[in-house]
Amino acid sequence: MDTNDQGLNRNVILTCAVTGSGETAGKTPHLPVTPAEIADAAISAAKAGAAIAHIHVRDPDTGAPGRDPAMFKEVVERIREKDTDVVINLTTGMGGDLYLGPDDDPTAFTEETDCVGQIERMEHVELLLPEICSLDCGSFNYDVPNYVYVSSTGMLRTGAERLQKIGVKPELEVFDLGHIWFAKQMLEEGLLEQPPLFQICMGVRWGAQGSTRNMQTMVDNLPTGANWAGFGLGANEMPMVAQAALLGGHTRVGLEDNLYLEKGVFASNAQLVERAVVLLESMGAKLQTPEETRKTLGLSKLEELKKLRKAA
Repeated sequence: MDTNDQGLNRNVILTCAVTGSGETAGKTPHLPVTPAEIADAAISAAKAGAAIAHIHVRDPDTGAPGRDPAMFKEVVERIREKDTDVVINLTTGMGGDLYLGPDDDPTAFTEETDCVGQIERMEHVELLLPEICSLDCGSFNYDVPNYVYVSSTGMLRTGAERLQKIGVKPELEVFDLGHIWFAKQMLEEGLLEQPPLFQICMGVRWGAQGSTRNMQTMVDNLPTGANWAGFGLGANEMPMVAQAALLGGHTRVGLEDNLYLEKGVFASNAQLVERAVVLLESMGAKLQTPEETRKTLGLSKLEELKKLRKAA
């Protein structure tokens, strides 16, 4: 999708982010936690109309977010053994959690800190070779005291270079304008393949506030010819679905971003996908299939990825 040719996108790619890493376990009966539940949620979302499943994993006992490659392996294998086609998009965002100590001793990092290098954050990607994985394009504050999500420019260059060698498409997660600026710098340096794929993340505190004007500004700063999607959190989820399509992009829903179908009514991932499908089709758009999505985004299939990894 050419970002300089805005207008309603009539061929939308819909992603479902099925579980995320937020503190949502126990807040809804529908949040998938075990590998089997996460795989089933991805498959159900695909049957409802999602072309891409964006996947985190969680501790099966506590529901806490994790990055155990064995958990990712079980989820991916369960999805791949089914006959439902879906593009797999694995997170690499875990491992960037830095919890500073008190103001008079900030380098006394707390036990909650889990901050590792980019290559370790991508172990499961090397192992499983999904078609897409996320790459968070900058460090920033969340709405947690003394917490910083760490994604330095050096880490990002390391990650982009490795993903380029093994052929996995990075989904460039951008939470603010500076993230887009640096992603364009990596593009200039030849670390990203054309066309790049951006995910505009709206309403994540303290990134870009979720509003029509802010999404427009983010889109205006994308490089020409980029593919992009956008999403919003909570009650802003469906409005941002419409906004992304109106601005010529793709979009995302799922329990990572919103737990409710309406006030007081918990949603499942499939229900959120179904609602987004109805909304988009009512606007005059159609949903791309996984196979159409692979062509649109220029994705490599598993056998091709295995050859590239072997050569790398």
